[in-house]
Amino acid sequence: MLPTETQLAEEFNCARATVNRALRELAEQGFVERKRKSGTRVKKEPSKHAKLEFSLARQSVESQNSTYRYSLVERNVVASPGWLASQLSVSPDVRVLHVICMHYADNRPFQLEERWINIDAVPEVEHADLNAHGPHEWLLNAAPFTEAEVAFCAVSADGRLAEFMGTTAGASMIQLERTTWKNGQPMTFARMTHHPGYRIRTKY
Repeated sequence: MLPTETQLAEEFNCARATVNRALRELAEQGFVERKRKSGTRVKKEPSKHAKLEFSLARQSVESQNSTYRYSLVERNVVASPGWLASQLSVSPDVRVLHVICMHYADNRPFQLEERWINIDAVPEVEHADLNAHGPHEWLLNAAPFTEAEVAFCAVSADGRLAEFMGTTAGASMIQLERTTWKNGQPMTFARMTHHPGYRIRTKY
């Protein structure tokens, strides 16, 4: 519980109106809770949080008034490699669909998407048509996730990444890794690498 407005005004040697305005702004931002006759208390969990928005690559490109193009590079059904089994908490013999695809903006590399999809969780994906639309877009329409974990990191392009992204080896890029679940069942792990200069924006 915070001191009263009068006590705060005396402590900081300012007008009570100044204290009132400051507390009102803190309440509007979700940091404190004000109740008549009960006083002002600091919220244990501020109600205002940073909000990250993750759009489809197509939406991100088109929002920049650029022409979007998608290309499926590779798709294979494989046994889950050890590191992926650990990431998804599944057994190593679980079958996954491994997809590599490219997203372009005005025919320039925008994003390399590499995704592993748990076939046990999404059986229909094994025979899904991913030639016209990427796996991310297909999943959002056919099997939307209920929980996600996201990690960001900066990577230096190796020869493979440099070739895909049309840049030089050693170029710095942002890589996003996302694991998704549906009602507690692990669905996918995706690694999306963006072109040099890509920016991530947040709202709060």
